[in-house]
Amino acid sequence: MSLEAASIRNISDTARWVAVYRARESERPDAHFQDRFARRLAGERGEQIAASMRFAEKHSWPFVARTWLIDQMIAAQLGRGADAVINLAAGLDARPYRMDLPSSLSWIEVDLPEILAHKQALLDGEQPVCALERMALDLSQVEARRELFERLGRRFERALVISEGLLVYLTEEQVTELARDLAAPGCFRQWIIDLASPALQVMLKKKMGAPLDQAGVPLKFAPAEGPDFFRRSGWAPREVRSMIHAAARLGRLPLLLRLMSRLASPRFNAKRPWSAVCRLARTEPGG
Repeated sequence: MSLEAASIRNISDTARWVAVYRARESERPDAHFQDRFARRLAGERGEQIAASMRFAEKHSWPFVARTWLIDQMIAAQLGRGADAVINLAAGLDARPYRMDLPSSLSWIEVDLPEILAHKQALLDGEQPVCALERMALDLSQVEARRELFERLGRRFERALVISEGLLVYLTEEQVTELARDLAAPGCFRQWIIDLASPALQVMLKKKMGAPLDQAGVPLKFAPAEGPDFFRRSGWAPREVRSMIHAAARLGRLPLLLRLMSRLASPRFNAKRPWSAVCRLARTEPGG
């Protein structure tokens, strides 16, 4: 396998890469979630990319923990009355096919046209468990994004937004603008994100940043304020779940990290490696 064949070429390749870890978890006898589509979606290229990312191969537990935590948060919010899920940069996520969801639920996937077309072709003939719509959009196109959010805002009353694996590739300015756009429609009540500390991002850049830099998708967003960064844009952190503690609970940490996790605080610290899945709630204007 050549280095060129295994390298990440664009943002869509990161979706293939991450799908590999969902496939591997699903194939374990003690799997914590079942994604029978992940292997198909990742494809041979996804495996090639994963094999080339040596640090992530040794430390795939954050991807497992992130998936599991977001699954848990989605289920909880649906139980509290959310009537729609809007998945931004949905990539190769298969939750509308694999989770136990109400058939009446509206699930909206938003992503680049090419990744959605690729996904549609691979899942042709499969039936989602809820009402699934795919909307092709480059989220960096601000006016088109705002128009979409406005349209969706008129359709639903209590929508849940997900942006798994998206924000880390944006600048602080871009994240702020996206957060403000999401706060505009009154129906966007909750937002699930994943977040890393500056210290963790420095480590990740050193260990596996080069392939991402070469593909033009460098790691960028790791705010010094942690989850409180979003307060300025109309969102308040309501639930912050440490990934390392979740991975320890799931039995997915290497021995040394398992021991370290007992001493690690789940609270955000900009100067320490830290990552979490966060649920943000929309605040009232001026609140």
